[in-house]
Amino acid sequence: MTDMEIDLNADLGEGFGPWTMGDDRALLGLVTSANIACGFHAGDPAIMARTVALARQNGVDIGAHVGFPDRQGFGRRVMQVDTAELASMVVYQLGALAGLARAAGCRMTHMSFHGALGNMAAADIALAAPLLRAVADFDPGLVISSSSSRAIEQAAADCGLTVATSFLADRAYDDQGLLVPRSLPDSVIKDEARVLARVRQLLQIGTVTTYSGASLPMRVRSILVHGDTPGAVGLARLIRDSIEAVGGRIVPLSKQACLTPRVNPRE
Repeated sequence: MTDMEIDLNADLGEGFGPWTMGDDRALLGLVTSANIACGFHAGDPAIMARTVALARQNGVDIGAHVGFPDRQGFGRRVMQVDTAELASMVVYQLGALAGLARAAGCRMTHMSFHGALGNMAAADIALAAPLLRAVADFDPGLVISSSSSRAIEQAAADCGLTVATSFLADRAYDDQGLLVPRSLPDSVIKDEARVLARVRQLLQIGTVTTYSGASLPMRVRSILVHGDTPGAVGLARLIRDSIEAVGGRIVPLSKQACLTPRVNPRE
């Protein structure tokens, strides 16, 4: 995978009020894209504004990390919400971060779905379609940063949106390329050596070993580090080293030559 452009992204801004989660300042010195919680599963206006400002200072792409309105469950619990209402929640969160980014003199470049909402959309085209339509109606120039998902890829294509597949280095995948539920043992991979071995396999061979032990081809544009994971900063440094060791270049999604998102006609 020589001369390949890879984005390194992290989920950030996931505190609330005086409570913090992860070392966002350190991670923003290492990653090239930030997925910022928009106040539903985590975050609040002050944290969002601070994270946007820090991302801008570090030249890091700013993206909305959109989830269920469930701070207590950190957006990882399934919620039954009317689809039209859920689409409105997606737009609400996009608008919140886009407004703070504009006030800071920068723009929002991408979005991603968080936790249970992301897993549900990834597995169901009937849910993915209206949610991606809501994103396209808000800003057709946004890149969709997503774990591998045929449903999201199809729904995005139907709306003219660009998808950048992101590899979640510390999460197990099933044979269809979907994330294994966190309720299963070893669905979250905590051993640093194993995480790095998975990254090297992806970069060198282009495959991921699934939960069942199968070899699954996967083409990605980005690698995700969970900001709330213990040791995330050190892991991000090691992943950067792994990318560069195989001749890859660490480039944010907005600057990758192969990604050509549509221009927002409102700008």
